[in-house]
Amino acid sequence: MMGRPLLLCNMILLLYICGSVTAVGAISLTQEHMIDSKVLKVGEELQHETLPLQMGSRLYRLIGLKSFTSYEVKISYPASIPASFSIQLITDKLDTGDNWRNRRLLNTEKLIFNLQNLDQNEKYVLVSVEPAGVVAIPGVNERELVLFNIVCDELLLGIPHKAIWVGVLVLICLGVAFGVPSFLPSYLLKRKKQKS
Repeated sequence: MMGRPLLLCNMILLLYICGSVTAVGAISLTQEHMIDSKVLKVGEELQHETLPLQMGSRLYRLIGLKSFTSYEVKISYPASIPASFSIQLITDKLDTGDNWRNRRLLNTEKLIFNLQNLDQNEKYVLVSVEPAGVVAIPGVNERELVLFNIVCDELLLGIPHKAIWVGVLVLICLGVAFGVPSFLPSYLLKRKKQKS
C-alpha cells in the first residue's frame, strides 16, 4: 500500500523535471531568434557598431578561423559613454565555451581564446553592454545607444599580426642603442672611476 503513493510521487517529480527541461530548451530557442546577429571576419574591423545601452546584446558569427590558432576579439568604445561591455565565446548558439579569458584595459574590452580544432560547430561571440554610470550633467538625458568598434585578430606569440611591426621596430631600436656606443669616440663615453 505504501508503494503506490511513493510511485505516484516519483512519477509527478519525473514529469515536473521533464517539463522544466523542455521549458528551458524552449526559452533558449526563442532567445536565439531575439538576439541581433552579424558576421565578423578575422582581420576586418567593424566600425561604428551600435547597441542599446540598456541590456543591449548582439551575436557575431566568426568567419575565417583556423585550427590550432589563438585569436583576440577586441571592442573599443568612447570613454565619454559610461558603459560596461562583456564578451563571451560561444561554440553553438546555445552553448557557452570555457577556453577564453577577458581583459579590460581603459576603454577596451578584450577576449583571447585558443581554437584547438575547427570542428563542425560554428563559433560566435556574444557582446553585451550595460550602463556603468550616470550622466553627471543636470538636465542631460542618458544616451540610448552606445557606439563601439569590434575586431577579431589572429595572434602570433600573443601579439596581433598587425602589431608585429611594432615588435620589429623595438628590436631595431635596441640594436641601435647597443650598437651605436661602439662607434662613438671614447671621450664621449662616461667611464667608471677606479678606486685606488
